[in-house]
Amino acid sequence: MRDWLLYLVIAGVLVFAVSSWWGVRRLRARHTRSAVWEETHSPGLGQQKVAVVMNPIKAKSDEARALIEQACAAAGWAPPRFFDTTAEDPGSSQARAAVEYGADVVLVGGGDGTVRVVAEILAGTDIAMGLIPLGTGNLLARNVHLELNDLNDCVQTALFGHQRFIDTARMRVENSRTGTASEHTFLVIAGMGMDAEVVGDTSDGLKKAVGWLAYTEAGVRHLPGRRKKVSIALDDQPEQSRKIRSVLFANCGLIPGGIDFIPQAMIDDGMLDVVVMSPRSAIGWLAMYWKIVLKHKRTLPVMTYYRSGRISIRCAEPMPTQVDGDPSGPATRVTVQVAPGSLLVRVKEGAATD
Repeated sequence: MRDWLLYLVIAGVLVFAVSSWWGVRRLRARHTRSAVWEETHSPGLGQQKVAVVMNPIKAKSDEARALIEQACAAAGWAPPRFFDTTAEDPGSSQARAAVEYGADVVLVGGGDGTVRVVAEILAGTDIAMGLIPLGTGNLLARNVHLELNDLNDCVQTALFGHQRFIDTARMRVENSRTGTASEHTFLVIAGMGMDAEVVGDTSDGLKKAVGWLAYTEAGVRHLPGRRKKVSIALDDQPEQSRKIRSVLFANCGLIPGGIDFIPQAMIDDGMLDVVVMSPRSAIGWLAMYWKIVLKHKRTLPVMTYYRSGRISIRCAEPMPTQVDGDPSGPATRVTVQVAPGSLLVRVKEGAATD
């Protein structure tokens, strides 16, 4: 019986992957609520000082560097200043150096980790961030509707496009077992539980080979498992006790494959959309997959949605966490807080209302 359920779930995942591919083709027609408050606006600048925080090990980093230099030269601007990340420093000091340089816009050439680290420095400033997506997921770039397969178009948008303010969020991770604590800014989706297990257990080699589909393989391996008891508090409401497999905190909901995983999540509404997942078996997981793929509105007891500006979760046993696809350590307490309209991002003209 257990083997039959596993095969059923695997079949469901394959359907999910095919539907994801099909969803990409319909994305522009269906993803219509990316913003609620602000239209895009022109930077209103002539000459711009351009800084670039670049992950030099990414496959297309050299091509991106050349395109940026060529575009700045064609515009008659000063040559861009490049700050390369290292294994020891994934972008924090480089972003600070770009700010000290006096950049009008800081372009980020890399994956979600590099974007997240740079955004942490730029949040709360009036310095725009331009996205040059070179990673596997490119989550924020997807959610502001950049052309991920057209590197030159992304460069043009980052340098000459319009801009808009979006929300960021910050997650504090505390582990009472070790006495450690850390804080992390995220832009798209953070999580606690199984989703973080999958992120931490996905093969880097497989990601290079098949891209975001590598997470599917790890996801199938982690489907078996027990629910864990947590206490969840939303804003100033009393705590509620739940048994969960995973909790997601979404600033926006578009994930690789064109799947609008959390359709109600908006990138500039000053709120986080919280998804509590508590399936007991493979059947529960399969029901969730079908709900996401078919976008049906029927309520599932194993998948509950909330909206909140601040969320706190406590658990007796440490659970893994992740921010925008990067592991952020095990935690017995997680606190997540939204920062409304805190980051200025370059986008295509009118992208806020596509």
